[in-house]
Amino acid sequence: MTTPPSHQVLAALWRLACQPPAALDAMELTGAEPVLPSSFAVGTAAQTTVAASALAAAELWRMRTGRQQQVSVAMRDAAIETRSEHYLGIDGKPLGEIRDKIAGLYRCGDGRWVRLHTNLPHHCAGTLKLLGCDHDRASVQRALDRWEAYELEDAAVAAGLVVTATRSFAEWDVHPQGRAVAELPPFTIEKIGDAQPEPLPAGDRPLSGIKVLDLTRVIAGPVCGRTLASHGADVLLITAAHLPSMESLVIDNGRGKLAAHLDLRDPSARERLAALLRQADIFVQGYRPGAIAQYGFSAEQAAKLRPGIVCVSICAYSHEGPWARRRGFDSLVQNANGLNDAEAQAFGASQPKPLPAQALDHGTGFLMAFAAMSALKRRATEGGSWHVRCSLAQTGVWFRGLGRVDGTACPDLHLWDVQDRLYDSHSGFGRLTAVRHSAVMSETPPRWERPSVPLGTDPAAWPS
Repeated sequence: MTTPPSHQVLAALWRLACQPPAALDAMELTGAEPVLPSSFAVGTAAQTTVAASALAAAELWRMRTGRQQQVSVAMRDAAIETRSEHYLGIDGKPLGEIRDKIAGLYRCGDGRWVRLHTNLPHHCAGTLKLLGCDHDRASVQRALDRWEAYELEDAAVAAGLVVTATRSFAEWDVHPQGRAVAELPPFTIEKIGDAQPEPLPAGDRPLSGIKVLDLTRVIAGPVCGRTLASHGADVLLITAAHLPSMESLVIDNGRGKLAAHLDLRDPSARERLAALLRQADIFVQGYRPGAIAQYGFSAEQAAKLRPGIVCVSICAYSHEGPWARRRGFDSLVQNANGLNDAEAQAFGASQPKPLPAQALDHGTGFLMAFAAMSALKRRATEGGSWHVRCSLAQTGVWFRGLGRVDGTACPDLHLWDVQDRLYDSHSGFGRLTAVRHSAVMSETPPRWERPSVPLGTDPAAWPS
């Protein structure tokens, strides 16, 4: 299956969000596959998801001003942005490896492969306890010699850990979860309550005056908040001191955001979050389906607290199917859904081969921002409360549907290859070197007005 042209891919996403076809005339997409070493259309996925989010911002600008600005996205630039965490630097020095030393692929005793995700301390400790081994790859491999892959996957889930067995496309397609997500679109936008139309507040940027509560971690959800911030939204990131984090991702995806702590186990913190929500326009949360509801903040509960809210939910495997409540990360989803097996076959590799970017994470993040802005536009014209649903697995179905490219001989993009896409700024961590936004907009160029700061730096309050 060959990859369709980027403008066709973008047009399909645009239709799914019920956006006006005429707006596509303002978009220029340049470049061609391959841009990264992959047999999948990583560049097309990056370019079209970035473009969709930028064009949605341009539509909000047109709603404010009556003017249609020009938007362009180069495929190479978008591909670099979809690897933004690879190119991060502080005070002139690249950040080190973010993966734990035992994370990655292993062959089990039955000959099948598994991927362990141990990059967060509690997942690492739990995995070592489950396997009864030391914190080194040789010890882990000896332990896994006594396991079957599917048996380990099930045992890890039962222990609240994150492990997937490698599957082929054929195996995923007959798996109950594979069947559950096969017919789902990459995102849905659903009206979940009544409310009066709300015109956009005054301002000189597409999202000026829009308040976004960001309860997400790692990559996909944080990329959504970072993207909304780049178009002028006030984004308030809410985490808690006891929740683990990965500092390089906090730095990269914290650009443009305020960062506050609220421990939702505390009733007073839940009251504070409810007060913030009553003033918010967009509420983004990245907990598994049902997890945030126990604290009173499901999409339906949020719509009662704040009629007119746009809720955005992200999870690993979607809200459908037997894996709906299962924990997951990009690397695990692309291992379970057949992408890594297919990539290995294309490269003639002897073990599963990951994509050259966290393409599901970044693509989902931009799709979340796109759908959120599309829902915000509908709120302004027809009113209502709205719920956007995305998942890494749904993005995986869409991504696989983009077809294959001849990218196995394509050179990688190393730090020295991308200097033209980097910029320096101050941050709460030191002098930051990071990747620029890849969308070019003629009237409201994306930018981040607030620096990345350590988690918990700011009060849990909207800026005055």
